[in-house]
Amino acid sequence: MSGSRKVALVTGGGRGIGLGIAKALAGQGFDVAFSGRKPAEDVEASVEAIRDAGDGQTRVLYVQSDVSDAAGREALVAAVESEFGALHVLVNNAGVAPDVRADMMEATEASFDRLIDINLKGPYFLTQLVANWMKRQHEADAGFRGSVIYIGSISATVVSTNRGDYCISKAGIAMSAQLWAARLAAFGCAAYEVRPGVTVTDMTSGVKEKYDKLIAEGLTVEPRWGVPEDIGSAVAVLATGRLPYAPGQVLHVDGGLTLQRL
Repeated sequence: MSGSRKVALVTGGGRGIGLGIAKALAGQGFDVAFSGRKPAEDVEASVEAIRDAGDGQTRVLYVQSDVSDAAGREALVAAVESEFGALHVLVNNAGVAPDVRADMMEATEASFDRLIDINLKGPYFLTQLVANWMKRQHEADAGFRGSVIYIGSISATVVSTNRGDYCISKAGIAMSAQLWAARLAAFGCAAYEVRPGVTVTDMTSGVKEKYDKLIAEGLTVEPRWGVPEDIGSAVAVLATGRLPYAPGQVLHVDGGLTLQRL
């Protein structure tokens, strides 16, 4: 059992935005579980980085798991329960880009299915598993409070016609957060969405030159790329309950990219 410490699970927490979130939560006193598709020996540096971000007592668990696989989701939740005995925060962060940035006129059904399974279906049904566990925790302790935080994208509303499947998945994520916010409230839990903009990750490394130029030309109000720590800070605010009475809210962490301007 994790005792009085709260526990967070971050999917895709071994690198990029997920690692930034996991480190931020460790810094707020959470024990942290994170998942990914790599074998454990390949994420040892991430485990240490998360532990080092904590208070010297932080427990860190890595579970190799594919969120698109039903058995993998069940095994992930079971591993967290076995290790910690409780879960207070789920961060649905794991996601992929299209195999190929293909024009919508040429995109393949196989690529669409792969991306939707990972980015949208997997988080939806992982949340279902966790929501039922949170409900049981609330029934055992009326003071239990949990939260589910979805990491979305400005692509939920900003069109990229060479990434139609990705945009659709993020629009679905936005609605998932709203749906779960409505459903979770019955047992003292909340759901939110954090919506990053152009952020430094492996996924965006191939378009660095493009966005360097756009940012220099005024794409964002704050003239820089976002970094994983920006997203981690936003998630920490939600996970620690510092945005009360606001279920279903969306935090835009995009440097003002989607701010309407004349």
